[in-house]
Amino acid sequence: MDSDCLARAMSRIEAAATRIEAAAGTQSAGDPHLQAKYDRLKSEAGAALVDLDSLIEGLAR
Repeated sequence: MDSDCLARAMSRIEAAATRIEAAAGTQSAGDPHLQAKYDRLKSEAGAALVDLDSLIEGLAR
C-alpha cells in the first residue's frame, strides 16, 4: 500500500471517528447504564484504532 493510499485511509478513519463523536455528543447522558456502555465502547474503539494504526504503519515500512 503506497503512502498516499495509507494517508487517505487514515483520513477516512479519522473522519468517521469525528462523526461518531459528534453523534454521541448529541445524546443525553441521563441513563448511567447507557453512558457506561458508551464509555466502554469508546475505549475499545480507541484501542482498535491504535492497533489498526500500528498495522498500517507496519505496512508502510
